[in-house]
Amino acid sequence: MSRIGKQPVQIPAGVTVTVDGTHVTVKGSKGELERTFSDLIVIEEEGNEIHVRVPRTPGTEDLSHEDFKQTASYKAANAMQGLTRTLIHNMVIGVSEGFEKKLEMTGVGYRAALKGKDLDLSLGYSHPILYVCPENITFEVPDNTHINVKGISKEQVGQVAAEIRSKRPPEPYKGKGIHYVGEHIRRKLGKAAK
Repeated sequence: MSRIGKQPVQIPAGVTVTVDGTHVTVKGSKGELERTFSDLIVIEEEGNEIHVRVPRTPGTEDLSHEDFKQTASYKAANAMQGLTRTLIHNMVIGVSEGFEKKLEMTGVGYRAALKGKDLDLSLGYSHPILYVCPENITFEVPDNTHINVKGISKEQVGQVAAEIRSKRPPEPYKGKGIHYVGEHIRRKLGKAAK
């Protein structure tokens, strides 16, 4: 059984969770998220906790627990249990605290600036790149070489940060480009190293 899937999701104060079958809506101080999950699993709200369980399918009631664990329906549901629990946990964290990814730019003339809500990037190309701010995402530019991507959806924050990084990924010789703060870039030796 999934170790993560068995753990209950704690609902902090100020967050309301509505479970309607496999549809979960989470509201908090930072916003609202909703998602529909697989019908292979059961989502239950008990007090200030949410439990994700693997149900017995029709026709497996007379099987022992060990035999039930060998059925295809159990294996499919067990694969979804940990994922579902983690996604619900991320929704609860997102609406209460939010998520953030930090990017850093390295290179002569590489800089970022806010243009309204959008991001204006100078990355050594012949033209500036304007990255339009998606809904539910905010950009912060503490200085002209750092970008903070903030939002309530962990998936969306990660996707937006990856898209910005893809505008000029770090190259392995001098390390120029956009990279995550703390990311290790594997470096190569140039021709002079011979």
